[in-house]
This record gives sequence, C-alpha cells and structure tokens, in this order.
Amino acid sequence: AGKVLSTLRNHWKKTTFGVCLLSWGGNWLYGKHCDNLLRRAACQEAQTFGNQLIPSSVPLKKATVFLNPAACKGKARNLFEKNAAPILHLSGLDVTVVKTDYEGQAKKLLELMENTDLIIIAGGDGTVQEVLQELSDANVNLLSSCVQAVFSKIPIGFIPLGTTCSLSHTLYPESTNQVQHITNATLAILKGETVPLDVLQIKGEKEQPVFAVTGLRWGSYRDAGVKVSKYWYLGPLKTKAAHFFSTFKEWPQKREAALMYLGPTERPPEEPEEKPSRPPLYVRLYRRLRLYWSSRPKEIPQEVTPEDWEELKLSTVELSIATRNRQLDLMRTEDFMDICIEADTVSKGQFVSRGSQKMRDPHMCPEESQCIQASRCILQLPEGTEGSFGIDNEEYEAMPVEVKLLPRKLRFFCDPRMREQMLRAAVQ
Repeated sequence: AGKVLSTLRNHWKKTTFGVCLLSWGGNWLYGKHCDNLLRRAACQEAQTFGNQLIPSSVPLKKATVFLNPAACKGKARNLFEKNAAPILHLSGLDVTVVKTDYEGQAKKLLELMENTDLIIIAGGDGTVQEVLQELSDANVNLLSSCVQAVFSKIPIGFIPLGTTCSLSHTLYPESTNQVQHITNATLAILKGETVPLDVLQIKGEKEQPVFAVTGLRWGSYRDAGVKVSKYWYLGPLKTKAAHFFSTFKEWPQKREAALMYLGPTERPPEEPEEKPSRPPLYVRLYRRLRLYWSSRPKEIPQEVTPEDWEELKLSTVELSIATRNRQLDLMRTEDFMDICIEADTVSKGQFVSRGSQKMRDPHMCPEESQCIQASRCILQLPEGTEGSFGIDNEEYEAMPVEVKLLPRKLRFFCDPRMREQMLRAAVQ
C-alpha cells in the first residue's frame, strides 16, 4: 500500500488525469444507464396503448412521420430511431416514415394526406415549416384550403429533434434531459390531448406564401444572433461577442419601414369535436374535391375599405410579428398576432445584454417598445433595402410582405399537463 501511495504521489499529474478520466467515464456510463431506464419506462407505457383490444372491423390508425435526418447537426435520425420509433411501434400505430431531405416530394405529401389519421413532424422549427412549404410548392390554392380544412382536422404531433424547437415551450414541460424530452413528446401523441395553434401566412409581391407557427423577425438582434456560432471558440462569451462586434459595423442600428395593419378579429365559438367512423376512400376523395371547389370563391380576399387600415412610419432596432402560440390562451375571445416595434434609441450596452435575452426568447418585447395587436398587416420597405428576415428561424430575403393571421388552423398534440396548466391560467 505504501509503494502504491508513493508511486501515486511521485506521478501526481498522471494520477490527477486518471482520476478525472475515471470520474468522467463513470458519469458518462451513469448517464447512459439513466437514459436507458427512461426509454424502458416510456416503452412500457406505450405498450399499454398497444395492448388495447380493437374490433377486427376497425383499421389500425395510420401515422405519417416526416423526419428530417439533417436536424440536430445530422443526429436526428439516430435520436428518432432510439427514442421515438420504438414507442410509436409499440403503441399499435401503423407508422410510415417519410424523410424530408430531398426536393420534389410535395406530390407524395398530398397523396399521404388522404390516407393518414395523424401527422408527426420529427425535427426542429425548420422541419415544421418545410412540411408546410412542400405542400405550398405543390399547389398554392390547395394549400390554403388544406390549411383551413384538412390540417385543422388532422392532428399533428411534434417530436423535438432540432437545435431550435420553439413549439416545445408550448406543447411540453421543460426538461434538461434530451431523451426524456423526446420520449415525453412521443407519449403525448399517444395520449391524444390537442391544442389549436395559429399560423401566419407571409406573402411577398411575387413569391409563394410562407407559413409560420412562431413568427417573423427583422432587425439587428436577429442578424447578430445568426453570427453567434462563428464565435464558438469564445465558449460562453460567444453570444455577447457577436452582439458586441455587430455594434462596430453601424450605429445606431435601425430599420425604417411603413406599416399598415388591421385590428383583432372576434373569435367565433369553437365547433364541437366530432369523431365519426372513418368513411371509405372514395367518399373521402369526393368530400375533398367538393371542399376544394366550394372553397375556391373564398380565396378571393374580402374588400377592406381604406378607413379600416391603421398606418404608421417606423424606425426600429428590430421588428417582430409573432403568433400567440407561445402564450397560448384557450379561452380568449379575440384572435390577433403581436407586432413588436422596438425603440431605436437603445444603447450599446443595452444592445449586448438584451441580445443574450433574445437568444433565449427571440420574440420578447421590451417595455419601451410599441406593441400592436393585429389580424393582418402590410410591411412596406424602402427601395433598395437589404438584409434578411428570420421566419421560424429560417432565413429569407427581406422584401415587402403581407402577413395574415390564420387563427387556430393547426391542431397539435400536447402534454396533458400543459393543457391543464393553460386552462387554469385562463380561468384565473
């Protein structure tokens, strides 16, 4: 024992390194063990759904999974197959997995919509937008009716696998463990509780519309946030560094534009949920065609008199147009989106400190900002304006756009605890 202690003391650097390595290895193994326990518990819970007896005349529920393998820096496929896929298969669902890593699949998506009971999007914010956009590329008019009629009837599950998953904050409880977060989200799909989410239709002068469930950002905070990853070598200081160095380029940083908007709209009473038996395929096709043709006249925009529009000129460090999905209120009587126009008088110190807050909550609206509630708006940019919009964390060229609120058009599965929490908050 004395020789061992003497050797360890004489080679203290190697000893210290060895102890650190063993400690790290032990923690890593323990973490893997805990993850396996979480997976096992989730699979056992899913098995109870799979063991439920159904009549032989009732077909299995069909689930179409849109998986983005490129999400989470290429780790999404492995995360899905290890943590989510076993739960879905054990639950008794008839699962079809469609990878969203190639173009030209819009036609296939539309065909799948006719023969699915629920949609599951596995990825991040970009994957949600990509699925909607693929439908848009297939047929703009059909998408409008699809969003308003078909998507509002087909429930959507979201399995968070991306680096940015804004919907997670609304649908699931916070969790620091990625495995637990994924398994909880997958189990929430099986439990069947849903909440209606708003959608923003964002249309340029010549472009096809883009659909967003979180919102649009245009300004200096967004531009600096995109460059944070370039300063990875600064570790925890990278966010402050990105915002600090951006103040050297131009100051004061401001965006100028003209905004026209319409106020909130009254929310109609929600239709009671119906759960009829699934009709035959030919009946569903007939109903779909009838719905499409009957909805065509509705695509003509309603006449809005000039007096209804509010107009203002704005100069801002950042403009954001966001849905209310983050602060979901199931009982509110009006539908609107939040327009936040931040003051352009922010100091450099405030800009750097607030930039860190914006990375955590991109659509936060500081106290001195001008906040507007609107159902529709038109953003006019000065000629020659450069830069980019961030739409659901995806980058688009800045241009004049019309943003229209489509209230409660997507129905997403959520954790029952989150729905109960929303209802309690609404009553209070």
